[in-house]
Amino acid sequence: MKLIVLDRDGVINEDSDAYVKSPEEWVPIPGSLEAIARLNEAGYRVVVATNQSGIARGLFDVETLAAMHEKMNRLLASHGGRIDAVFFCPHGPDDACDCRKPSAGLFTEIARRYDADLTGVPAVGDSLRDIEAALMVDAQPMLVRTGKGERTLASGKLPEDVPVFENLAQVAATLVSEESE
Repeated sequence: MKLIVLDRDGVINEDSDAYVKSPEEWVPIPGSLEAIARLNEAGYRVVVATNQSGIARGLFDVETLAAMHEKMNRLLASHGGRIDAVFFCPHGPDDACDCRKPSAGLFTEIARRYDADLTGVPAVGDSLRDIEAALMVDAQPMLVRTGKGERTLASGKLPEDVPVFENLAQVAATLVSEESE
């Protein structure tokens, strides 16, 4: 089974420092939905691992999060794509949970659900915490410049061997072309 793990905000949809709080605010990054469809066509199971501290902060509830994901899935289906599952952490940064990235809890739950070893599995994110969580389970972290990606690059904290891509479309094109070689 080919698996890929994607962060949501900043990778699939536009991010906001004020949080994405409603389906109306959930806007796909140009090319991201087509990229997921391309990954699906290449045989990838696409799963999302996302921190959603807006729930703990009282900015939106689980039902609103589900409505955002319904919109995401509906728009994806119109491009011939699908996300197999969404794993999310509803906790805030001070909650000391093990699921909030940079902890690896979401990744270990994915491994458990799919009975999969995540070693080498592509894990695409736009922040250092996405990269750190992927490294904890020996996944292959990949940084996109969208969302907070440029900020992450500018921090100088990105491990040297992490590949950097313009966006999810470039990740998909690279993974699919590497397979056909």
